[in-house]
Amino acid sequence: MMKGRLAVVQSGGPTPVINASLVGIIHEAQQHDCFDKIYGLIHGIEGGLKREMIDLSSLTARQLQTLANTPAAALRSSRHKISDDDYEIILECCRAHHIHYFACIGGNGSMYVCNRLAEMAQAANYELRVVGVPKTIDNDLLHTDHTPGYGSAARFLALATRDTGLDLRAMATFDDVTILEALGRNAGWLAAATALAVQHDDDAPHLIYVPEVAFDERRFLNDVVAVHERLGYVFVVVGEGLRDAEERMIGQRESNHAEHVDTLGRSIYSLSQGVASYLAELVREQLGLQARTLRPGLIGRAMSAAVSSVDRVEARRVGEAATTYLADGGSGEMITLERISQQPYHCDTGTIELSVVSGGEKMLPREYINNAGNMMTAAFIDYVRPLIGELPPVFRFDADKNHFDG
Repeated sequence: MMKGRLAVVQSGGPTPVINASLVGIIHEAQQHDCFDKIYGLIHGIEGGLKREMIDLSSLTARQLQTLANTPAAALRSSRHKISDDDYEIILECCRAHHIHYFACIGGNGSMYVCNRLAEMAQAANYELRVVGVPKTIDNDLLHTDHTPGYGSAARFLALATRDTGLDLRAMATFDDVTILEALGRNAGWLAAATALAVQHDDDAPHLIYVPEVAFDERRFLNDVVAVHERLGYVFVVVGEGLRDAEERMIGQRESNHAEHVDTLGRSIYSLSQGVASYLAELVREQLGLQARTLRPGLIGRAMSAAVSSVDRVEARRVGEAATTYLADGGSGEMITLERISQQPYHCDTGTIELSVVSGGEKMLPREYINNAGNMMTAAFIDYVRPLIGELPPVFRFDADKNHFDG
């Protein structure tokens, strides 16, 4: 058994349960003699470049429990674009600190970094075992049933939609349309999850639009009119990455401002005008209806009060599985979640080669979207419900059936 030190990295956008994965890694590593020490790199991979790290080896059970329930990335994160020279510096850091095990908790970009680091270590004849630990609220990692972080962010959005939908229903004599914009980048998994808020025919959301279906403004306006004529109010959810049939971003086509991008060249939708704002203005101008927008943004990936219990358990489980994988001699793969049964719900952990995962995106299957392209199907509800958990019940009067005669 190779003895050495384990380095752990948290990379990319945080989640409400990312620290549960960190705790899973640490606690499991404390049970194995092959790990001399456990280091946490500060600010992601930049910690390796600057040799900024902390010793996690002696954290107590009580400290780990508190850490597991803490949102955001406790080690702090990074979106640093890594060059080939950077990889060499990181490998030199590993040599200097006798690091022979490397675990990275992250999403698509992080899995690419893991794979490249493993390749360069092998080319340099340096023994470094590398494992990827899945994490992203966007749920767009390939070859895993879902990703830790998604269930909690999805639960937050489902609750936010249900509760603000009830607010709109109460104010329907004044407000006409509310449009909520969900995170998710190019994939509609988070926007789709708001469908779980629907318990009655008139419950919000009434319309959901995801990036997987080309957006048509005229069809959208017709949909809004149809719901408004039926109910007197409309709650709409849109994914932040909506595009039309020509792949143009909705809401940015008329803008003279340059598109905001991060260090990796990816669009930062939260810094743009936003699709919800654009569509609300369209509704006001074309339909003459009062339209409000909701843009929860990063609240959903940081809200510990809305954490899904299943999500937290699975986040810790993939961390534990990653450490066991390294201790057993594994390298070059990402831990996955594999749904074994639906009733009762259960997922096992597995592995997939990092080279297969990195660089791609998992989109919503078409069978999860209705034919009209404006709502989710029962198949999607079956998929997402166990990840989010049941929402707490609410009471409401039926204005047509519950009344008192004078």
